[in-house]
Amino acid sequence: QVQLVESGGGLVQAGGSLRLSCAASGNRFNINAMGWYRQAPGKQRELVADITSGSINYADSVKGRFTISRESAKNTVYLQMSSLKPEDTAVYYCRVATIGYDYWGQGTQVTVSS
Repeated sequence: QVQLVESGGGLVQAGGSLRLSCAASGNRFNINAMGWYRQAPGKQRELVADITSGSINYADSVKGRFTISRESAKNTVYLQMSSLKPEDTAVYYCRVATIGYDYWGQGTQVTVSS
């Protein structure tokens, strides 16, 4: 079993920055990938960015503005968000992929005001 604890959401003005964190804990798990997804009201959940041992992927809408990073020793993934836009407003979810199972965080609200 893996537990995920997210932090860092909040309210920010357009053009501002926020940093999200997601720490994974549990017994005997091997992480294949860590990433961030978001879901805006009335929309489907979408990939924002993910990171594996060999690659990093970003949604086109966040390229050049968001940076994902991982601190393996702490099983923690970060999402640095800059130049935020109102359309970035959503609940952001952390996802951790292990062999055979995906774990999701509880979600953290990010609201960008214009």
